[in-house]
Amino acid sequence: MIGFFLVQMILFNDGKIQKTFLRWDLMTASAADVAKAFLVNIKLALIAQVLVLIAGLFLAVARLTPGKAGAPVRMLAIAYIDLFRALPAIIVLYLIGFGLPLAGLPLISKVSSQWFAIIALTLTYSAYVAEIYRSGIDSIHPSQWSASRSLGFSFAQTVRWFILPQAIRIVIPPLLGAFIALQKDTSLVNVIGAMDAFNQAKFYASANFNLSSVLVVAILFVIITIPQTRFVDCMLERGLEKRKRG
Repeated sequence: MIGFFLVQMILFNDGKIQKTFLRWDLMTASAADVAKAFLVNIKLALIAQVLVLIAGLFLAVARLTPGKAGAPVRMLAIAYIDLFRALPAIIVLYLIGFGLPLAGLPLISKVSSQWFAIIALTLTYSAYVAEIYRSGIDSIHPSQWSASRSLGFSFAQTVRWFILPQAIRIVIPPLLGAFIALQKDTSLVNVIGAMDAFNQAKFYASANFNLSSVLVVAILFVIITIPQTRFVDCMLERGLEKRKRG
């Protein structure tokens, strides 16, 4: 039934939907260039994710800094997280991609648009990932902290050897979920001129007054995203089963 309605929708109005989105000749003509440009999206996602994992962990640990001496560090970490969780990723991309070159900063202003995109995505997603790490750290029972400190380990040693390994194992599924979101947001880099798959598809779309090439981009994102989503769901289900058995 659903398939029947989909076919009818595609063929409705003399097949205008099919002619606008599903021109096979235009899809095949643009597929090679779009797929090649899609490798840029993958590269941006992989590099940014590594940086995000490091920066997010640093921020999460900074929020744990104890005592009055650690208060400024805690406040700076909280301010950073609140700021970049509030700002839309596209605005951060725009400010970094156009602002840093205009500022004329040594070295930084001369890097490629792809690196500006990586910087912007890292700034944005590290704030979200820091909160994911923090949720994992908060889930560790206080007795774990007490036991470690009673054995003579320092705060830093306790965090490094006892708390973080457990916390990271707990939050692996939501970290993978954040990576999927970051992957999709690489399509926003076209606003600063980076030649990603979406930008490449837009050239074909504007030249042919047709959106079939853009559909190719959508298909590529679906192909790499859905298996990851299913993998994350499987990990979450396994975690729930372990907790039920435990």
